[in-house]
Amino acid sequence: MQSLDVHEPGMPDLQFVLMVIALCTSGLPSLNVPEPTRDRIFDRCWALVNNGPPPARLEDRILDLRAGTDVTLEAMVATIRAALSEAGIARLTWDHPPSEPSRPSKPAALPLIERLQRLYPEPPDVPDRGGQA
Repeated sequence: MQSLDVHEPGMPDLQFVLMVIALCTSGLPSLNVPEPTRDRIFDRCWALVNNGPPPARLEDRILDLRAGTDVTLEAMVATIRAALSEAGIARLTWDHPPSEPSRPSKPAALPLIERLQRLYPEPPDVPDRGGQA
């Protein structure tokens, strides 16, 4: 079981927003956030960076945060926390192993992905020697 503390996530705000939005649009049945709350979070965050109504099709429910500002990011964090607090949720929990992306990233997203990979590099693949040096 994986979990994420809503008020002390232990990650930067951008990563927190991306993680919560990804979970809310994932369709994971094991996520402890009811569908109406998931939709409310996405719709409110969508309204902070887009004009017009949010997309209805699940496949189209993707936020492009590249044009956002620090103020926009802070508003999204506050929006997410408020919606989850209204639902009485202080910790997100879900039971799903990490998986490979289901579709390739768009070329415009590659600079952000590369920045995140530099910030959070994967640990080296070192074999476990069972406490032996």
